[in-house]
Amino acid sequence: MSKYKDPEGGLTEAGRRKFESSGESENLQPGVKDKSPAGQALRRKGSFLTRFYTNPSGPLVDDKGKPTRLALAAKGRNMLEKYELQKD
Repeated sequence: MSKYKDPEGGLTEAGRRKFESSGESENLQPGVKDKSPAGQALRRKGSFLTRFYTNPSGPLVDDKGKPTRLALAAKGRNMLEKYELQKD
């Protein structure tokens, strides 16, 4: 496994620094893992989930009838609306 790639997905801190120093990207931040984010974290997580869910491909429930990660990502739009209400 590369020292730049996180085994759980995304980039490690070293990976984010490498891309920033190479000029390929600016302001890379780690993903928001908080279950109840607030403020900018709420906006970032809601934005990510909205982009992820906009073009869904795959099942919304698994073999056991539980919602998949794709179905859970539908919460993104609600998070963005909640952020807008908090902002005002």
